[in-house]
Amino acid sequence: MDLDYSPELVERYSNPVPRYTSYPTAPHFHDGVDNATYWRWLEELEPGTRLSLYFHVPYCDRLCWFCGCHTKQVLRYEPIAKYLIALYAEISAVAARLQGRGKVVALHFGGGSPSMLVPDDWRRLNALLRESFVFAEDAEFSIEMDPNDMEAARYDALAEIGVTRASLGVQDFNHEVQVAINRLQTYEQTKAVVDAMRERGVRSVNLDVLYGLPHQTLDTIAATIEQTLSLDPDRMALFGYAHVPWMKTHQRMIDEAALPDIHARLAQARAASAQIVAAGYDAIGFDHFAKPSDKMAIVTRRGELHRNFQGYTVDAPDALLGFGASAIGQLPQGYVQNTVPTAEYQRRVLADGASITKGIAFTDEDRVRAYVIERLMCDFSVSLVRLRELFGANATPVLGEMQLTVMNDRDGFTEIVGNSFRVRPRGRPFVRTIAAGFDSYLRVGGARYSLAV
Repeated sequence: MDLDYSPELVERYSNPVPRYTSYPTAPHFHDGVDNATYWRWLEELEPGTRLSLYFHVPYCDRLCWFCGCHTKQVLRYEPIAKYLIALYAEISAVAARLQGRGKVVALHFGGGSPSMLVPDDWRRLNALLRESFVFAEDAEFSIEMDPNDMEAARYDALAEIGVTRASLGVQDFNHEVQVAINRLQTYEQTKAVVDAMRERGVRSVNLDVLYGLPHQTLDTIAATIEQTLSLDPDRMALFGYAHVPWMKTHQRMIDEAALPDIHARLAQARAASAQIVAAGYDAIGFDHFAKPSDKMAIVTRRGELHRNFQGYTVDAPDALLGFGASAIGQLPQGYVQNTVPTAEYQRRVLADGASITKGIAFTDEDRVRAYVIERLMCDFSVSLVRLRELFGANATPVLGEMQLTVMNDRDGFTEIVGNSFRVRPRGRPFVRTIAAGFDSYLRVGGARYSLAV
């Protein structure tokens, strides 16, 4: 199959668009959603609601220049200990609103570097969570880890509280690239974490690699992929570096002249993806990979893959509850987001139990478009029959847009075959841009996004 792309085509499909970890996307949240809205939405949840919990720890002991997360560098533990007091208060307040309704099927700690927490704080936090919520027996417990934080006591504590998945950022093992992004992390450090977690019974390891970083070449990224594969990860993610210095001012420390252009980025993504698949991994969506026996690969084959603020996920909760500064929650009624500044988050939570400063309530149209965009991002196809079954007459405008998309597609990236709207293999590297065609908010407001490739 010919998958060569002209420079003009690549440039046309590489315009900045959202990553679609939500729809509507976060720039369209507004302050009409607040604490009172959140409390009401929580109280409306049904007793059998499946819950996923996300906890944001917005601290690191170093600031990586490529990072796009809400985090800050700290050299002392006191700010973290103070932050945890507010996090405990938020957990208790949300649990009080739920009054035992719902069952936790997954929880995830992200950041920042949640692995900075000391062992006793992990035990205290875990005890509070088990007292506050009902957990499914097979609930997954994942954590993002920085190898520079880790030592034996932390490994032991994480195993003790039941962590089931460890996720580590490799980014790139090339020293020149690491210096350019202020992220020094050797292969040996990474291997030590993987080995230590597996020795303690953690059954799944995910490793993240970035392309599009300064000084990366096809050769350097191939070497990084080879080293990463040698660690035998259960899952891998291959993310494109999002250069957004207007949002993250520390990214101005990166030499833009050393960044690969969009044509080099696409070449890196395609070569790295082919290398991972050749090693026996299944491609998941447009930037994840998993062993065929992994749950993520299994649900993908079933057409049951999902996408949320953590990226691709096997979770199919009815509600995702976010805790901590900047954390986003997704409920059946809409999205809510906590305030971003940590000091303001702590003040508001300790005063009111929550710190929701914005969000958005779903309209019927939002639900249709969210479904279409998620299925495109997960499966590269949408069942027209299923769309009509789920949404009835509300699906009619979007079904018409699908017809127009195919009719106006001069590049042959999309098609309607039988009862499915599909993105052809040739169009899959540009699925974010294709999905953006169904985003009715995209031209509203002045939001800026990262490159689509």
